[in-house]
Amino acid sequence: MKNPLLAPELRELLETNDTENLREFLISVHPAVIADLISALSPAEAWRVLNYTEPILRADIFSHLDEEFELQIVDILGRREAARLIADMPPDDRADLFKRLPEERREYLLPAMAQAEREDIRRLAAYREGTAGSVMTSDYATLSPDLTAFQALERLREVAPDKETIYYAYVVDENRRLLGFVSLKDLILARRNERIPEIMHTDVIHARVTDDQEDVARKIQKYDLIALPVIDDHGALTGIITHDDAMDIISQENTEDIEKLMAISGSHEAGVYLRTPSWIHFKNRAVWVVILALFGLISGLIVQRFEGLLLQFAILAAFMPMLADTGGNTGSQSATLVIRALALREIVPGDIFRILAKELRVALMLGLLLGSIAYGRVLVFGGGSTIPEEFSLGMLGAVIALALALQVVTATLIGAVLPIFAARMKWDPAVVASPALTTIVDITGLLIYFTTIQKLLGI
Repeated sequence: MKNPLLAPELRELLETNDTENLREFLISVHPAVIADLISALSPAEAWRVLNYTEPILRADIFSHLDEEFELQIVDILGRREAARLIADMPPDDRADLFKRLPEERREYLLPAMAQAEREDIRRLAAYREGTAGSVMTSDYATLSPDLTAFQALERLREVAPDKETIYYAYVVDENRRLLGFVSLKDLILARRNERIPEIMHTDVIHARVTDDQEDVARKIQKYDLIALPVIDDHGALTGIITHDDAMDIISQENTEDIEKLMAISGSHEAGVYLRTPSWIHFKNRAVWVVILALFGLISGLIVQRFEGLLLQFAILAAFMPMLADTGGNTGSQSATLVIRALALREIVPGDIFRILAKELRVALMLGLLLGSIAYGRVLVFGGGSTIPEEFSLGMLGAVIALALALQVVTATLIGAVLPIFAARMKWDPAVVASPALTTIVDITGLLIYFTTIQKLLGI
């Protein structure tokens, strides 16, 4: 979020070289707020502001900037400046930044960095996107099992300035295999000479580097963890994922789910709407819109097929919008609940019969309610409509109500079945279910509507 209101004041401080006020501003305001404010400046101006503070705070503020703005700043920096800035960033943030840099820029900057930072970046950047390994940080505290509580506290006191969190310290052996963990509270309350194996927790909730990042974030959320250790196939500790990173992951995944539900393709990044060119928005939306529009022609063919029935009962046309809206709404409700339950692992495709039984009960109640409303609508407002003499208004209302109720039931069940079918086929339920749902419900709804009325009225 850019805040242009302070940009003139910051530019004035830069022009007058007001060192004292600039430094006071940088140390007295939260880094995230500073990042919002300097985003309204040019990359060169933002970098000049950042140079008025110490390297660690500068990297912290830089890490809160938008991804595009980070790249713009790195692009104007010299090799040594850029390498120093990136080296001071948290390990997970600098690995993410490096993955976004052009290949030639990465090869240009890496030799200017210390070997430890180079190896850390290469290791973290090597994990497949969307896995726990791609979002973890190597900035964690470890303890040896042969330490006492007092020695462990002294150890944490030494490493604290360089670690993202020390509330959890992980106990590892000489091969870095995860043995357990202790919290800072455990160490403070323990007796000075009490050994780590006596106070550590051995039942460690952990993730593997290949686990899906959303599953890991949900695990942190479920167990109210500050951080979650990540191990490799050999049980060795390779990193941790912190609570703030889990919140970012959940926000990103929610953005992805919402956009997929609306048939929008693309990268599904959060907070990039205004930065994304209109052409990209067009490409992300056009494919499904065109596909569903072509399928929508089938609805037109169905209406054309029953054109004679509409001419004979003009009142039927008045209920077609209600039919489409009701079917779409009930189907979307059902699909949304099932997709969400699948995402949270509350249900699996094998629960299909239990799910359909539940949705059928709900659909029958909704069908009764909406059918009654439609019946009342015909009786109250249908008196002026022209209908053949052999049919009464009450009979027509009952048939329309039944057709609408059947549409509600089928739409609800279709909304439940599509995501489950997609999950069973290893497709993304959000991609398959929502875009196709409205079109399928429209087609089936029109067929049910006209066929029910035609058969029951004997036309």
